Amino acid sequence: MRLPIDDILPDLKTALAEHGRAVLQAPPGAGKTTRVPLALLDQIAGRIVMLEPRRIAARAAAEQMARLLGEDVGATVGYRIRGEAVVSKATRIEVVTEGILTRMLQSDAELTGIGAVIFDEFHERSLNADLGLALAYEVRAALRPDLILVVMSATLDADPVAALLDDAPILTAQGRAFPVETRWLGRPRRKEERFESAAAALVIEAAAQTKGAILVFLPGEGEIRRVANLLEGRVPDAVIRPLYGALPNAAQRAAIAPDHGARKIVLATAIAETSLTIEDVRAVVDCGLARRARFDPGTGMSRLVTERVTLAEATQRQGRAGRVAEGVCFRMWARAEEGALAAFAPPEIERADLAGLALELAAWGGADDLRFLTSPPEAALAEARALLADLGALDGAGRVTAHGRAMAALPLHPRLAHMVLIAGQAAAPLAAILSEGDVLRGAPVDLALRLEALRDAKAFAARHPYDLHRPTLERARDTLRRIKRHGGDSAGLGPAEMAALAYPDRIALRRKGDAPRYVLSGGKGAVLQEGDPLAQSRLLVVTDTDGDPREARIRQAIPIAESNLRDLFGDRFRWQRICDWSKRERRILARERECFGALVLSERHWRDPDEAALIAAACAGLRELGLPLSNAAQRFIARVELLRSQGANLPDMSDAALLDALEDWLGLHLTRVRSAEDLRALDLLPALRARLDWAQMQILDAQAPAQFVTPLGNRVPIDYSGDAPEVQLRLQELFGQAKHPTVGPKSLPLRLVLLSPGRRPVQVTTDLPGFWANSYADVRKDMRGQYPKHPWPEDPLQADPTLRAKPRKR
Repeated sequence: MRLPIDDILPDLKTALAEHGRAVLQAPPGAGKTTRVPLALLDQIAGRIVMLEPRRIAARAAAEQMARLLGEDVGATVGYRIRGEAVVSKATRIEVVTEGILTRMLQSDAELTGIGAVIFDEFHERSLNADLGLALAYEVRAALRPDLILVVMSATLDADPVAALLDDAPILTAQGRAFPVETRWLGRPRRKEERFESAAAALVIEAAAQTKGAILVFLPGEGEIRRVANLLEGRVPDAVIRPLYGALPNAAQRAAIAPDHGARKIVLATAIAETSLTIEDVRAVVDCGLARRARFDPGTGMSRLVTERVTLAEATQRQGRAGRVAEGVCFRMWARAEEGALAAFAPPEIERADLAGLALELAAWGGADDLRFLTSPPEAALAEARALLADLGALDGAGRVTAHGRAMAALPLHPRLAHMVLIAGQAAAPLAAILSEGDVLRGAPVDLALRLEALRDAKAFAARHPYDLHRPTLERARDTLRRIKRHGGDSAGLGPAEMAALAYPDRIALRRKGDAPRYVLSGGKGAVLQEGDPLAQSRLLVVTDTDGDPREARIRQAIPIAESNLRDLFGDRFRWQRICDWSKRERRILARERECFGALVLSERHWRDPDEAALIAAACAGLRELGLPLSNAAQRFIARVELLRSQGANLPDMSDAALLDALEDWLGLHLTRVRSAEDLRALDLLPALRARLDWAQMQILDAQAPAQFVTPLGNRVPIDYSGDAPEVQLRLQELFGQAKHPTVGPKSLPLRLVLLSPGRRPVQVTTDLPGFWANSYADVRKDMRGQYPKHPWPEDPLQADPTLRAKPRKR
């Protein structure tokens, strides 16, 4: 059967002959995965290595190419995936999963005997694909200018990739093999409607309106099982086939191969988006969700999140319906919702744990000259390198150590590789369990249960009621077979100590209280489900959580004795002296603590804390409680701030400035402070005055005096706290005062609050001559009636100031 890709193969071969590199865009169903490697056989000297993002896709692509050649897999076409290799000396095309190319490059940078590397389904932007392309391109530039590079994808923004490859030619195959009709929901799905129920209903609708096999995209294994249960018996003559990465090979093949005599409904994860032709599919049901792993550098943990698909993913899924015949794609969202979908999924390098990448880069010799399509985020990369240094994989200069090279050679996460190399072959079962996911469903968190299930599943099932997840168990056994030859003799460590080697930042100490809440040695919080058998354990090694950044839920852990922790990490235990302000107790607490990371294992009173620590703690208390400013201190600050506002060179005495510099101007006055009561009793005025030197005090006293001297010689405090400096005094004390008093270099008028003999305000003025000339007569009229024994002269400017009822004669 002729496929759309066939029309462009001559142009591709020409581009590679002239440029040695190309970017190929071909829609789903165009046939690029199987036709391109075969078309290049007669042009490429040496082997052709084609990368696939998933094991099932690699195996299926190799089997299909072998069928096209009329051969068995392992002859001209073979494959290598984790734990399985079907190749021979005659093999010219090797289909491999992406991490295998990195191992090839690290062991033989020249890729001896390899003539071309093809990156298939590059739009998925896996971490290994990005790294593989960066390494392969550097090899081509520095060592192998004859190495052919081809990047292929169905939904890819090709221009950036072509630019990365020094303006590689872009070739595009037009059209699908068969047209696909797209149908949307009439309205957005209601929030209260259960996802699985809505998915099952849409599958039943698709079955009623179409013929042939139906491919249903769901986010994960759990949703697949629940939808399968809802569909059971509701679609006549149909067989339900799950398809996800944890399934055994036989079950995966059953999902792909035709079911003769029965209609097939394949419930699949995103594993079915790429490189797979599922026989007889005429309809696709896209439920609109995808599950992705996201890594948080702040917690050092990954978690799975369920998100809406992108337009690129929806296009990929839609194309599955048109591979073998005209088809229909049912989308479980309204057409109006499509505008809110992102164009592309974020590349894995932006959201993944970069520990493995950082180790590969260090083993390669660094990343300074590597050209990544998307650069690794600096924060996540720094976190990864810190972990590697903690594990002994990097030295102080960031270079890979001999231990780091040994870690990189193991097919394990760096944490687990470190554990196996230190603890020996006895750690292989634990590494297998931790690398493949949880083998139990609905079980307590104890890691010892998982190890027991791995040792003897039959005996475990007889003793325990927990659901044993067979596919994951088989993967763990496969991993165990591959790694148990690595590592030296057993170091005599138990499972808890082994786990601690891998996760030194996830040693958990139970907090005080009834609830099983823990603090991790890395500083984050975690919680254990109440009622779990380990809920009373003081110390745990946490090997898996849900990744919640606020308080992660512990999913796997194992208790560890403090003595064993000391034996492993004796050099990491530190005594720290802590002198802090306690917000709860509102006083200074001085403690000596024995710590392991963020864990406080023991604590005692620090009898004689040093002066600097006491000052720092007292300042923290003041910053919480605020400055205890007396009226006199407030007036002093107001005077300074007034002159500063008029340009005087005086210290900043705003609240923010004073609190920020507490240690500088108040430190020596705080050495005897221990509690909130001590802080409230502080007299800050001397310390505030000490901030001004002699000359500054002279300027302050002259231009913003603390008191106004009345004509009678009385000293009245000036209030500088308002919008204008103000004094309150008896009206009669200003008789004879013809000029209005001012302060400051800009002669700011004092606001005079003039009082009656009963000390009640009768007038407020900033223009005393104007008051005498205009308002005084009316005030005099009122005051003479109320206070007849006091003098109220007609001409106040000719009268003597007085506070007496009967003024003295001249």
